[in-house]
Amino acid sequence: MASEGQEVKLVGAWYSPYVHRVAWVLKLKGIQYEFVEENLRDLNNKSSLLLNCNPVYKKIPVLLHHGKPIVESLFIIQYIDETWKDNPIFPTDPYERAMARFWAPFIDEMLIEGSRRMLYTEGEQLKEEIKQVSNALQLLEEMLKGKKFFGGEKVGFLDIAFGWITIWLGAIEEVAALDFFNPYQYPLLHIWSNKFKEVHFVKDSLYPKDKLVRFFNKYQESQLKLAAKKIESTT
Repeated sequence: MASEGQEVKLVGAWYSPYVHRVAWVLKLKGIQYEFVEENLRDLNNKSSLLLNCNPVYKKIPVLLHHGKPIVESLFIIQYIDETWKDNPIFPTDPYERAMARFWAPFIDEMLIEGSRRMLYTEGEQLKEEIKQVSNALQLLEEMLKGKKFFGGEKVGFLDIAFGWITIWLGAIEEVAALDFFNPYQYPLLHIWSNKFKEVHFVKDSLYPKDKLVRFFNKYQESQLKLAAKKIESTT
């Protein structure tokens, strides 16, 4: 395992939920890897490593295994699970496995992208984003009925895919001054969140909420400035 792990690199950024989910799988399987921090403050000055490894989307994360790049977090997780057989995370039942692969990108689009847009939208558009995020959370709440984790009695693929919720959503709520992820409306999600944060490969890898709040404050400022410039250019 160690010799294989030495040839594994993860290119990413500390604040990215997509990167964290890949790191969690690597840690779950005991794979040693090198983390390469990508500085994305200047989007026009991305590293040659990132551009060479992901010339299509030019985004993180990228997994390098024996020098070969794999991109898109959900595809990376599938690759890891199929390459390192120990501690499998996908359901063994073909139907359940297919459903897990369906729900992960579906919820990503609704929840990750929707919650991020809530940081810099207002009016009717903000209401639409809140509705979309709420619908996604309700879907997850329903999926947890009768379960300890999304994977059943132990952490599985969907737990890792949705694990970012445990810290990131609270930080976004604080910056956006909104209350959309409360324990009264989503009790099962909050119970799951607390359990997931205590899992050994997760516990020591979550950044403090205040650090994420500072990051999202800066992100919000940059997006609002960008929106203001677009308005100025059209007037």
